[in-house]
Amino acid sequence: MSNDLNSEGVAAESRGLARVGILVISDRASCDEYADESGKAINSFLNKAVQSNWIAVMKIVPDGIDSVAEALVEMSDQEDCDLVLTTGGTGPSPRDLTPEGTRTVITRELEGFGELMRRVSLEQVPTAILSRQTAGTRGHCLIVNLPGHPSAIDVCLNAVFPAIPYCLDLIGARPIEVNPDVCHAFRPDA
Repeated sequence: MSNDLNSEGVAAESRGLARVGILVISDRASCDEYADESGKAINSFLNKAVQSNWIAVMKIVPDGIDSVAEALVEMSDQEDCDLVLTTGGTGPSPRDLTPEGTRTVITRELEGFGELMRRVSLEQVPTAILSRQTAGTRGHCLIVNLPGHPSAIDVCLNAVFPAIPYCLDLIGARPIEVNPDVCHAFRPDA
C-alpha cells in the first residue's frame, strides 16, 4: 500500500475506498437509443480483477470534446475518482472525440497505454490501427480511454491493468489490490 499524499496533503488510504469511474461516451446510449454494453463490460472486468473493495461511479455522456472533458473533470475533481475508464469515441469517425476531450483535462499523457492497447488489439483485428486510445493523469486520478466494443475492452484491460495499481500508487491515488488469478499486477519490490 502507498502512503502517498494527495494535493491537499491527505494520505490516500485515509480517504476511504478507491473510487473507479466508468464513463460511457456515446450519442446513442446517452439518448437511450440502445442499451449500453460497454460500461457493463468494464464493470464485469473490474468485479473479477479487483480484489479490494471499491466504489463504482457510472456516467453516460454524448460524444464530443466538451461533454467528455466536463464529465472527466466532474469524475476526477468532484466525484474524487482514483481511476476513470472511458469507453467509446476512440475511432476515426467525426464524432469520435474522446482522446481530444481527454487531452484537454489531463496534466500528463501516458502514451504507453494506447501503444499497448493497439498492439494487443492488432492480434485480434487489423482495424486496430484506427484506434486512438490514450491515457493520462489529472491530479491523483488516472484516466484510460478504452474502445467501445465489449470484446475489445476485455482484450485491452487484460493488457494494461497489470500496470494500473502501481500507477495509482505513484500518483497518490487510493490503492487497489487485484485478484492474482485474474491479473498479475506489477509493483516493484519495496
